[in-house]
Amino acid sequence: MKITVLSHPDCIAHDPGKGHPENPMRLAGILKAMDNESLNTSLVRGEALLGTDEQVLLAHSQYHLDNVRAKAPTQGSASLDPDTHMSPDSLNASLRAVGAACQGVDQLLAGSAEAVFCATRPPGHHATPDRAMGFCLFNQVAIAAIHARDNLGIERVAIVDFDVHHGNGTQDIARGRDGIFFISTHQSPLYPGTGMVEENLDNNILNVPLPGGTGHKAYVSVFSEQVLPALEAWQPQLLLVSAGFDAHQGDPLAGMALTDDTYYWLGKQLQEIAGRYCEGRLLSTLEGGYNLGVLPGSVSAYLNGCLDAGRS
Repeated sequence: MKITVLSHPDCIAHDPGKGHPENPMRLAGILKAMDNESLNTSLVRGEALLGTDEQVLLAHSQYHLDNVRAKAPTQGSASLDPDTHMSPDSLNASLRAVGAACQGVDQLLAGSAEAVFCATRPPGHHATPDRAMGFCLFNQVAIAAIHARDNLGIERVAIVDFDVHHGNGTQDIARGRDGIFFISTHQSPLYPGTGMVEENLDNNILNVPLPGGTGHKAYVSVFSEQVLPALEAWQPQLLLVSAGFDAHQGDPLAGMALTDDTYYWLGKQLQEIAGRYCEGRLLSTLEGGYNLGVLPGSVSAYLNGCLDAGRS
């Protein structure tokens, strides 16, 4: 098995400003780690396409697209909210993230890729239909899900979000949409303050809020008891993953205590689900993870878990 990695230099050029946790070194470190000999031979590199307006509008309003485009600076910086900033390269970076997610889905369904990892930034899962927030401009994983449903005829798509923060934007976009099942594990209470069990809907929304301090053993137990059975029952034809690595015990923006072993386990479990129900079709897109010293290793562990599942 090989994993297709889609990325583009535009995604490193996006610069939210000095001292911002979502900085270009995140992706640079991940791409460098992918050159490791033990991993590199199992990866196929591809250039992320530029997403189109039509793709963005699958999940976002015309108002939102126009607002982001109008505020995109040609020099200096601009702010969309107190946490979400743009440099001259940010619009193209976010469109590359959209393009990569849709391109990856196309490749999976055409059989030209076995699994896909979108090594792109900025992240996307906080972006709502009408608002950029939480470092996110456009919601690439939600766009990819709707693209698969509306344009490619996939009847059942599952989105699993294991970022430490709840994917409120993905939930807002997925809520009430036939054929899309959004599942999130996340620390609670924590930004953005959503993701309670009261928000759950059968076969559409499953939130699994977890307390700060949750470590590997407890996380594996909860994921095995709630998330995996839900996926087994749903039997998705395509599995999408918001792959955030900020639940790691070393991450500065949250308080969970996952390890690289957890991310390896997640990759293995999710790829096994994809193998059983999706003909192996698994697409992951990078979300959070802000400790530059541990993020590359966490991503590598996740990819190795996917690869080991694909080989078995």
